[in-house]
Amino acid sequence: MNLEQALNDYLRIRRSLGFRLQQQGSALQNFVGFLRAQGASCITTELALQWATQPAKADPAQWAWRLSRVRRFAIWYSAMEPRTEIPRVGLLSHRRRRKPPYIYSEEEIGRLLRRTQQLSSRKGLRWLTFTTLFGLLVATGMRVNEALSLDQLNVDYDRGILHVRRTKFGKARYVAVHPSTIDALKKYAEARDRLFPTSPTPAFFVSERGSRITGSTARYTFAKISQQLGLRVPAKYHGRGPRLHDLRHRFAVRTLIQWYRTGLDVERELPKLATYLGHVHVNESYWYLEAVPELLQLATARLIAREGQL
Repeated sequence: MNLEQALNDYLRIRRSLGFRLQQQGSALQNFVGFLRAQGASCITTELALQWATQPAKADPAQWAWRLSRVRRFAIWYSAMEPRTEIPRVGLLSHRRRRKPPYIYSEEEIGRLLRRTQQLSSRKGLRWLTFTTLFGLLVATGMRVNEALSLDQLNVDYDRGILHVRRTKFGKARYVAVHPSTIDALKKYAEARDRLFPTSPTPAFFVSERGSRITGSTARYTFAKISQQLGLRVPAKYHGRGPRLHDLRHRFAVRTLIQWYRTGLDVERELPKLATYLGHVHVNESYWYLEAVPELLQLATARLIAREGQL
């Protein structure tokens, strides 16, 4: 079996088990293309390392991630091709460090949304699509792919609830939203339906061609707007600086700060935030306490106050 066919079978089998493998699949297809360009008919550790450590200026954690994808595929492929070399565990071991969250100010959020409203829009929908999408992420802290995976039937206007089905870890959940958010979603849906009376897709957020908006399109659009506002360094593609995902961090941090300032027992409330955001473990929410200086100060002050009462 050649490498291309083997990869197709590997991805098909894993996806049938519930794995989405979007980034992994794209990376492995790139790897197989690299092997083909090298004239290789099987996987070797040397070639795997050459491919994994590209580009040279990438984060070492990204190199380790790329090699780990190859290793999994190599383990599976070795059952059919005995010449396959499986890169050993830890060959490019590197612990990924989470980037400190960027907490957008109210003024920056206002500028971002106003600039989004100025997006060129041939049919009058593009600017409204991204303004509504970005506003939803600000209001709920949802992951961008969760918002883009919403279908029209997943939005319950009467109860003010979104049914999030395609989550990062495959766990569906319900997200309650403020009436003002529901009003914004209704306004968008009415404009979308006027342009597409017969919907070509069940997606809630659509492009002006009528197709579902992709995550890469949303992140690229946000990055370009951020560059225009000076929030990100100008670059050909995304550049460097605050990310679309930081809107999720902003929601979590603002919620925690509000709880501290109003005197709530944050330790007791934290599981609620973890559930709302779709975190697999509450530790994902605890991370904010050490990542954001203001939260760390508030948590420390609360602890000192408790000790003084003992």
